[in-house]
Formats: sequence, C-alpha cells, structure tokens
Amino acid sequence: MSTVRTWFITGASRGLGALWAEAVLAHGDRVVATARDASVFGPLAERYGSRVLPLDLDVTDRSAVDAAVEEAERKFGGIDILVNNAGHMLHGTVEEVGAEQARAQMDVNFFGALWTTRAVLPGMRERRSGRILQVSSIGGLVAYPALGIYQASKWALEAMSQSLAAEVEVYGIHVTLIEPIMFPTGLAEASPQSQPHPAYAHAREALFAGAAASRFTPGDPAATSAALLALADAPHPPLRVLFGTGGIDALRTEFAGRLAGLEEWDHISRLAQGSLDPTAK
Repeated sequence: MSTVRTWFITGASRGLGALWAEAVLAHGDRVVATARDASVFGPLAERYGSRVLPLDLDVTDRSAVDAAVEEAERKFGGIDILVNNAGHMLHGTVEEVGAEQARAQMDVNFFGALWTTRAVLPGMRERRSGRILQVSSIGGLVAYPALGIYQASKWALEAMSQSLAAEVEVYGIHVTLIEPIMFPTGLAEASPQSQPHPAYAHAREALFAGAAASRFTPGDPAATSAALLALADAPHPPLRVLFGTGGIDALRTEFAGRLAGLEEWDHISRLAQGSLDPTAK
C-alpha cells in the first residue's frame, strides 16, 4: 500500500485548487485546504473527515502563513507536498494599473508563494524530502500587452523557484513550476481589473487578437487533476511543466525571437564590454 501523503494547497476554494483538493483526497491522501474563508470546505470535510484540515488563510499575511503551516504539521506530522495555487490575474496596461493593485498582485502571486514556501522548508529539510509545486503560467515565460503586472508576478515566481530548486535539491526537495496555458476556471472574471484608458485601447485589442490567433485550445480543468497526481508520483519531476497544449510552439517562437534580438545587437554588447587590458589596441 502506498504511503499517505499530506498536501498543503493554497487557494483551494475554487478553480484548479478546488479540483485538485478533491482529487488528492479521492486518491487517499490528506489535504490542508486553505482559503480566505475556510467555511466553503464544509462539504469536503463531511465527505473526507479527518483527512481534511480546512484553514482560513490570507497568504499575504506572513505570520498567518507560519501559523497555518505549524497547525498543519501538528495535526499531520509534516507537509509532503506544497501547492502554491492562490492567486489572481490583474488585467491592465502598466500605466493603467493602480499602485495598490500592483502591490496586491505581487503580494498574492509572488510574496504569498514565497511565505508558504519558506514556512514548509525547515520541516522538509529535516525530513530530507518534499515537493513544492508552484502554480505559474505560460505568462511566466512570455509577456503580453495589458497583462504586464500579472506576468511580472509570475516571472518573479519563476526566478525564485529556479534558484530554490538548486538550493534544496541536496535535501531531497523537488521544486516544479506548473505552467497552465488556457483553462476556463473563471480566474479572469474573479480577478480585479484596472480602469481602462482610451490611450491603450490598441494594447487591449492586441491582447485579444493575439489570444484569438493563438494555437491555444482551452483545456479541461478536471483533466489537470490526473496530471497533478502523475507529477507528484514522478520520481524525478521536472523544474517546469506546461499544463495544456500549444505552449511548446509559442515558446519556440518567443525564445528564438529573444536570441535573434540579442544577436542583432551584439555589437552594442561588445561596445559595453570595453577592455581592461591597457595594451589592447
């Protein structure tokens, strides 16, 4: 019989997080299900009993995060898999987005994941095992107009997680960035929007036109549960994995364009290099 694992899932009240919590419990594991209002987990707790620990949690509150992880560890003896899923998608151009909106975006999508990651690391290091699954986005690897602040939060998550993976591998801790492409989860509808400015109508049109012209086909949110469980069972999980199809082609185009641009302007790079050799001609 396989070992029962303990999962800590943020943002488990809706969307992919809710589907994943249900799937993990149906699989026989335990779940610490967190949301701003844990009362929504009542039906889940009725079905799965003591294998569910519902917790109120605002991931932007670092002390609350630490307390939640401590409570989870007291109840279940340790956290085997952290899923940093809590987040929202702020829509707006860089100039349109308000200062508080921008800070809130980073607080939830980046700092929230950072605080929960830091909170579980001591226990995982002590046990010399653990999995940290960071829910990023295809927007963590590319950037589109009118989504710059949202995607900045995901780029920050990507960089932090890649560094973290190299830091904790020696302790048997695996870090994986999950990059969903397009799933109808209601994320956009439930997320804050900036006040549109007519000067940037072209940017919003470019975003929608790009989405319409993309090769991304909306995926089935329920199907991601099987992918998540397969990822958790993989003995050597990847640093990054796309959830959904069409992303590889988009990334080939993106990265080829980056390299081409850098090569085109390599003469400026060489100019900036200069020479520390006083005898160089």
